[in-house]
This record gives sequence, structure tokens and C-alpha cells, in this order.
Amino acid sequence: MNRVACALLIMAGALLAGCKDDAKTSNLPPPHSLTAEAIGNYCGMNVLEHPGPKGQILLAGWPEPVWFSSARDTFAYTMLPEEAKTIAAIYVSDMARAESWDNPGIANWIEARQASFVIGSRMRSGMGADEAVPFGDRTAAERFVAEHGGRIVGFADVPRDYILGGNSDGSHIDGIDTPQRVAEGQAGHAH
Repeated sequence: MNRVACALLIMAGALLAGCKDDAKTSNLPPPHSLTAEAIGNYCGMNVLEHPGPKGQILLAGWPEPVWFSSARDTFAYTMLPEEAKTIAAIYVSDMARAESWDNPGIANWIEARQASFVIGSRMRSGMGADEAVPFGDRTAAERFVAEHGGRIVGFADVPRDYILGGNSDGSHIDGIDTPQRVAEGQAGHAH
């Protein structure tokens, strides 16, 4: 095989891999724009009144999103056993596209499983708790870490204790349930 043919095969493989990733997100229901009617699932308050990233979960067969005043609360919903597990899509504010911390935007959503998250930073959620700050652009996440501290992890690597309590620095502890492990039924046993 000549070099041109090899190069074409490599490019075709890369394009197909990209299409596969697009297919993962293209079959998802689209996110809703944030409105004044959005009430946080856990706090019962207007989501727009809180600074920092927000979240919404779309449930299969349910027309309206479940709103969250923070990305951290969005994670909590995926981890708590009493919450619905018919999740069709999980969207969080893309802070790489946010105007500011106080104005994260009403329509700049990213599917949570495609985002990078900064955990353990000095920035707090709208309710004053530690936050899992989502970014659609890893370079923006790295700039955020340089300015506010923390570390970058993927959706599946956000520790359960960081979200539900017990380990506020965001460091990983063996056996901690992450959203991916819970979804796959492989929950560990945290002490």
C-alpha cells in the first residue's frame, strides 16, 4: 500500500471515530434553555438566582427537565438511589462559554459525559458548597485551575464523596462510587 492510501485510511478512521462520538450525542434529546420558571430540584429556589454552573437532567418519557442550581446537585441526582434512573441526557453549563461565574448563561449547555470537570477549586456553588465546574474545552479548564486551583477529571471520575460529602478536596479514594460505576451497577463500598 502506498503512503497516500495509508494516509487516506488513517483520515477515514479518524473521521469515523469522530462520527461515532457525534452519534452518541446526536441521539440525545436537546437541552432546554434556562428560564425564570426553572426551580432547583433540591433547593426549591429559582435556578437563575444562583451564580456558577447549573444542570438539567432529561428523563425518558418526561417532557420537562429536572433543574439543578449547581453542577454538583446534578451529579448528586445520578448517585442517589432514590432518584429516577431513566436518564435520557444530563446537561451542565459549559463554563468555557460562560460570560462570568455570576452569569453562566441560559443556553450554553454541554452533555455532562462529554465535559471536563474541575473539582477541589476555591470557587463555590450558588449554595456555597464545593462545585464540580464543567468545561467543554480542556484548555479553558486548565486556565481555570491555574487561577482557582483544583484538578481536572472526567464525568466518570468525579468521586462520590466529593459530591455527597466527606472528601471536599476532590481527591480520589479507592472504592468511591463515581457516576459511571453507579450507572454500571459496580458501586464500591466507601467507608
